[in-house]
Amino acid sequence: MLSPDGRRLRLLDQRALPGQEQWIDYDDVESVAQAIETMVVRGAPAIACAAALGLSAASHGFGDDPAAVRAAIEAGCARLANTRPTAVNLFVALAQIREAIAAAPADADAGQLRSVLHDTAQRHVDDDLASCLAMGDHGAPLLPQGGTILTHCNAGALATAGYGTALGVIRSAHAQGRAITVLADETRPVLQGGRLTAWELARDGIPVEVITDNMAGALMARGQVQAAIVGADRIARNGDVANKIGTYTVAVLCKHHGLPFYVAAPWTTIDLDIPTGAEIPIEERRGDEVRRPAGVLTTPADIPVRNPAFDVTPAALVTAIITERGVFAPHALADAG
Repeated sequence: MLSPDGRRLRLLDQRALPGQEQWIDYDDVESVAQAIETMVVRGAPAIACAAALGLSAASHGFGDDPAAVRAAIEAGCARLANTRPTAVNLFVALAQIREAIAAAPADADAGQLRSVLHDTAQRHVDDDLASCLAMGDHGAPLLPQGGTILTHCNAGALATAGYGTALGVIRSAHAQGRAITVLADETRPVLQGGRLTAWELARDGIPVEVITDNMAGALMARGQVQAAIVGADRIARNGDVANKIGTYTVAVLCKHHGLPFYVAAPWTTIDLDIPTGAEIPIEERRGDEVRRPAGVLTTPADIPVRNPAFDVTPAALVTAIITERGVFAPHALADAG
């Protein structure tokens, strides 16, 4: 969110949760970019919102020459676009800003350009929240009454403008009295499920238990899971889904055990320009996220580590994709777009 004067972006440091609720202020493009890169803020929709609002806050330091303001906005968009490559929502938000600034009158002064930028950023945030609420309405009836739902990573209010995608569906189902229980995969190596999803759901009074990622199959085999639902960072034209590493494993396990596997994502996550998941860029993060969880060395320091942040789940493993426009079979996205 922005400070009351609109000159600072305020972010809840998700790296410190659940131990501390620490807010950090940002007022320039570089610090916002680094906050995204270091996962102070994470989650595809939230990254987009933070980038847009952060650029708006930073624009107050761009001076009063309209040409210089336009150039600084473009440079800010370019820097923010280089933060994290997989989530497409970021690029949607930046494209909206570029288009709005390009459409501003040629004689617009610096203040008017800042207003256009702010209004565009805020509209993106408002649209994302509205999308999450609509997804909740569309997706809640799909979840089984009294069932146990597995989720992977964090796709809640922390990962969006508020309410959440996958967790938004879960929140709506809970509000409708469907008596669901949630199993939150820890989500190695950064533990977004164990740290963030469990924190969110517990605060809302939704029953939740944390499991390690390698427990899901055993619990499915015992009949202790009735469905899985996750968010997404990018969805290709054919319905392939890029999401946090480990999602593909959950989908395969659901297929084997005959369980529905749902994906909840706003339409901004669907990239119809990419034909299949094979074309989605997969971010490779620092090996120390695996080697030193919470700063503690758990792997021999001289052993190489692989750390892809995302994987791609083939459309054939996805039961349905829940969006603000409704619920779609994966292969139906292209026609709906």
